[in-house]
Amino acid sequence: MDWVTDRHWFAFAVVLYGVCVLYSVFLWRRGFRRDNRVIYILLLAAAGLHSIAMIKRGVSFSRCPVNDLFGATMFLGWVTATSYLVLGLWRRLRFLGVFVSPVLLAAGVFGLMPGLDATPVTNPELRNFASAHAAVVLLAYGAFGLSAAAALMYLSQQHSLKFDKLRAVTSLLPPIERLEAVIWRTLLAGFALLTLGLVIGAVGLKRTQGVFVAMDAKVIWSLVVWCFYLVLLLVHHFRRQSGRRFAWSALGSFCFILLTFWSFNLLSRIHHP
Repeated sequence: MDWVTDRHWFAFAVVLYGVCVLYSVFLWRRGFRRDNRVIYILLLAAAGLHSIAMIKRGVSFSRCPVNDLFGATMFLGWVTATSYLVLGLWRRLRFLGVFVSPVLLAAGVFGLMPGLDATPVTNPELRNFASAHAAVVLLAYGAFGLSAAAALMYLSQQHSLKFDKLRAVTSLLPPIERLEAVIWRTLLAGFALLTLGLVIGAVGLKRTQGVFVAMDAKVIWSLVVWCFYLVLLLVHHFRRQSGRRFAWSALGSFCFILLTFWSFNLLSRIHHP
C-alpha cells in the first residue's frame, strides 16, 4: 500500500463525505424522524480515512502538515469531522452531521484541486511557530464551523415550529434553546482558540521579522474576523441579539470565512513568500 499517498487517502475520505451528503438529503426529506446512527457511522469511517491521510502527510514532513493550502484544508476538515464525532457521542446532537457533511465535502473538493501543495518552510524557528499558529487557528475555524452547523439546525427547527408544528414535535432535532446554547459555546471556544492562535502568530512575527503586526492581507483579514466574532459574542452576552438573528450571524460569519479565507491566504506575502 506504499503507492497510496496522503492525497489518495484524503480522496477516499472525500468520497465518503459525498455519501454522507446524499444520506443527509434523505434525512432532511424525512423530516429528521429517522434514527441518526447511519450518518454518524459514515462520518466516523470518513474521518478514519481522513486521519490516515493526516498521519501520512505529517510523517512525510515530520511535523504538523499545515504548510500549504492543501494541508490547511485537510487539517480544517479533519478538525471539523473529529469535533462532530465527539459531540455526536450525545445522540441528540448527531444530526449536526447532516449540516457538517456538505461543508466537509466542499472543503475536500477544494483541497483536491491541483497546485495547492507548496514547498515546505525550511527555517526551523519559523516552521515551529507557523505549525503551532496554523494548528490552533484552524481548530478555531473548526469550532466556528460547528457553530454554523448548529445555527442551521436552529433555523430549520424554528421554521418547523412556525409552519409545521407536528414535524417539529416528531423531529429528532434538539430543542432550539439547547441549539442556541451549542452555538454560543462553540463560538466562545472558537474565539478563545483564535485569540491564542493570533497571539502565537504575533510572537512568531516578532521573533522572525521584528514586528507583532505586519501590514499583510492575511493578517488584516484575521484581525477583522477576530473583531467580528468579539462583537458577535458581546452583543449576544448583553442580550442585544439572540434567537434567529444570533443563528444567522453565526452562520453568516462562517460563510464569510469559507468564501474569503483562500483568496486572502494566497494574497499573503507572509504565508506565500
